[in-house]
Amino acid sequence: MDERKRDSIVAYLQRRMAEFDITPEAIAASIAEDQLRLNSVRYRDAFGNGWDGQGAAPQWIVNATSAGQSPEHFAVARAAEVPTSGRTGVDWRDDPFAGSRLATVKPEHHQIP
Repeated sequence: MDERKRDSIVAYLQRRMAEFDITPEAIAASIAEDQLRLNSVRYRDAFGNGWDGQGAAPQWIVNATSAGQSPEHFAVARAAEVPTSGRTGVDWRDDPFAGSRLATVKPEHHQIP
């Protein structure tokens, strides 16, 4: 993303935050809450339904296991378990959206000779 486009997006977000009286602290708290919720999920299906493995199993996993699917098929890989793809790291220290759903890294497209 070029610098002008990024600056435009930042200005738009700052105006909207001021309009709705949203503070950076409120956004940080919301992101932290989302991360806690997402990190507590041990099983997730293709529709985004999650379960932390505690208490009664939700209907989606009951249906899947009744159909012969293993619960481990739905296990969520933790960051330490995810294999690295060899991509170079990204320095998120100056990114205001680091750790949020707005922060994405697009894979580099390599041309095959």
